[in-house]
Amino acid sequence: MRTEQSATSPTEEAAISAPSGLRERKKQRTRDALLRAALELFTTKGYEETTVDEIADAVEVSQRTFFRYFTSKQDTAFAVQEMVERKFVEALRQRPADEAPFTAMRGAVIGAWDALSGSVEEVVPVELHMRTYQMIESTPSLLAIYLRRAIDMEEEMARVIAAREGLDVDTDPRPRVAVAAFGGVMRVTGRLWGAGGDVSIESLRAVTEDYLDHLEPALAKSWRTE
Repeated sequence: MRTEQSATSPTEEAAISAPSGLRERKKQRTRDALLRAALELFTTKGYEETTVDEIADAVEVSQRTFFRYFTSKQDTAFAVQEMVERKFVEALRQRPADEAPFTAMRGAVIGAWDALSGSVEEVVPVELHMRTYQMIESTPSLLAIYLRRAIDMEEEMARVIAAREGLDVDTDPRPRVAVAAFGGVMRVTGRLWGAGGDVSIESLRAVTEDYLDHLEPALAKSWRTE
């Protein structure tokens, strides 16, 4: 005897998937709320002075809930920064193949700043992210981690540039040299911007563009004026 199985209608399928989608949205809202609370506390009270309990209390959840989303305070401090870095590396991979290395890196970073507002605003206010950037620069323990992360990112960038140019990064030093010079400029502009009073993306972009525009002439030409 054959048992017929009734087909699931689109409405029934939506009803089945709805609870799962709702749970995911709720989890994302909780994570974003914890991240925003952490960054607000870090930038107003201080990173070292802020505890995980205070972050959790600000969102009215338990410490256990905090650790479902983040492994540590450090994880929250760099969460948005990591997202921005990923977008930059992806933008670098997608630059036109005929662009020279410095041109490709410059285009990727400027493009990343252009797209930053929309990407960051999905998680935290852009102004809060920019204040967090300044906070990292002024917190020794975080600055050390930031520099370590920068080294790792520059290695990834060097491998991307080498692949674009058809080079072996382990035998040809040029990709690492180019990325080291570019990364040095980015760190200088970050420090200069962080020491200023304008925390807008526009001000950071302006400083970045100005210094990047001077990178190649500084390396390739004499500085002497006739």
